Amino acid sequence: MRVLNIPNTLTMMRIVIVPVFVMALVYDRYQYAITLFVIATVTDFLDGMIARRTGQKTPLGAFLDPLADKSILMTSFIIFAYLKWIPLWLAVIVISRDIIIVLGWILLYIIQGITKVEVASTGKVAIASQFVLIAYTLVYVNFSMVPKVPNEVYIFVGLVTIMSGIQYIYRALRDQNGKS
Repeated sequence: MRVLNIPNTLTMMRIVIVPVFVMALVYDRYQYAITLFVIATVTDFLDGMIARRTGQKTPLGAFLDPLADKSILMTSFIIFAYLKWIPLWLAVIVISRDIIIVLGWILLYIIQGITKVEVASTGKVAIASQFVLIAYTLVYVNFSMVPKVPNEVYIFVGLVTIMSGIQYIYRALRDQNGKS
């Protein structure tokens, strides 16, 4: 199976978009930032769909896809919190959850050689809600007629992110205890 296929190329394109997206935000080019975010989101949808439909799933793609997602989400939450577009506490929750999951994965790999972590259902909801929040925030920044994000949305994103982190920890501990 070819490693450099269309899905993997789209995923690598998303990774390359991240620093350009950051520069657009840093230099107040919010129209470019929203365009780049839309491109990243569309290519995220397309790479997965193409990989599944054409049987082009690869270990590289399985590694790069979540890396691309995390890259744009983490940088967005850091910069948006710095710009005071989202609450700092929410950025801390999102980033802490991801750091805890990565450190847990490293420990599982070191202790038991486990390289694959199944995506939790709450994890999918958390990621989707984070993407929607980032997209809406970019729309709000670009279009003055759009209402500000209600605090309840921040609370929802924070709670579902915390719940997904707890679910990952629970599953890792359960799997660890089941293999001991």
